[in-house]
Amino acid sequence: MFYGEFDNRRNIFRKLTNLKMLLLLFFMKNNKYNCDLLKLLGEDGYMVTQVFQGVLNKIAPSVDRILNILDKNYDVIASSHENEIGKSVQLPNLENITAAGVYFANEQTYQAFGNKLCGVFCVSVSGTDDIAKTYCAILTVTLDEAIKYYSAKYDKCTFIKWIIMSDILPSDIPLKQRELKITDNIPRVCIIIRSSKPDETLMFDIIQQMFPDKTKDFVIITSETDVTIVKDITDNTTDEDLFKLASSIVSMLSSEHFIKCVASIGMVTRKLQDLALSFQGAQMALEIRKIFGDESNIVLYNKLGLARLIYQLPKALCRSFLGEIFKKGSVDMIDSELMFTINKFFENSLNISETSRKLFVHRNTLVYRLEKLKRLTGLDLREFEDSIVFKVALMVHEYLNKNLIKY
Repeated sequence: MFYGEFDNRRNIFRKLTNLKMLLLLFFMKNNKYNCDLLKLLGEDGYMVTQVFQGVLNKIAPSVDRILNILDKNYDVIASSHENEIGKSVQLPNLENITAAGVYFANEQTYQAFGNKLCGVFCVSVSGTDDIAKTYCAILTVTLDEAIKYYSAKYDKCTFIKWIIMSDILPSDIPLKQRELKITDNIPRVCIIIRSSKPDETLMFDIIQQMFPDKTKDFVIITSETDVTIVKDITDNTTDEDLFKLASSIVSMLSSEHFIKCVASIGMVTRKLQDLALSFQGAQMALEIRKIFGDESNIVLYNKLGLARLIYQLPKALCRSFLGEIFKKGSVDMIDSELMFTINKFFENSLNISETSRKLFVHRNTLVYRLEKLKRLTGLDLREFEDSIVFKVALMVHEYLNKNLIKY
């Protein structure tokens, strides 16, 4: 029900584009508008539209051509001629125009510009001569720069992205935070959704629809496979609550859209400038999941335990430690049957009776296998301290193997 309501709301906003642009043009011509008024006329997408219109208004007097800007649906959203706004143009897929660089059709020259964050748009200039082509090139560069300026000045999502990617000086964060009126000192967390395929644009669009409140939750593309959600939470939110949220996202993407992905959850922070630590923690959780062969779809930084500690140890120290514990390649002599037995022994809290029952083997058989491990490594897993040492050493061994480091 939620997703259907969101789509209906978006369609209604789209149908109002023409009216909004007429209002924008009226205020622009009468020079009676300001940023607050423009914000009342629309959401972030329409803020971008008014930036485009402002650029065309400045360029149009010096150009003897009709200049239009089209959205992804090929509707004219900004133009040097008022009567062009709202018109729909019949064109091939925008991706074809993007691949072609410059495209000619309907006695017009077209060129795509923009990005995934603000959207992909298209410039059209009347005519198909070299002058029209030159105008397209100049316009796309100018409008791309306008988008960057808009993002830097008005877009909260871009600001949050700068923070988590450590692309802004810590001393600049409080000033920008006040300028954008973003509340500080409330709990937030970074959740990374990683697709198994690169450039999963559909995943970004779906997650954006799940978190429509752009004043509280921010959905950001952080790599060709990753979409990061910066989520406002409450003081009562638990790790279990975050796990359920991430699980619902992964499950929905998989079952309804056939997008295979995993999720990781960073630590909760209260300060904006600490969001980078939450993001880094979520990234670390994904790396640790890969290194230690964790097959779960959801990983939490707070639940990484020993794996997190080992991941942050110097590799030289890890090599030295293993050299002392597993002498003369003794770990390589542990066969698959013995390793399976060891893992079951740990899963059952070092309980011999319970482990033998789960393995469907006699108690003496299990004891024999544990004695075999003791002969190979000198560690008796029935002794608590030896079991801890072996568990840590096994994880360190796996960590170094995944990093192709010999010891």
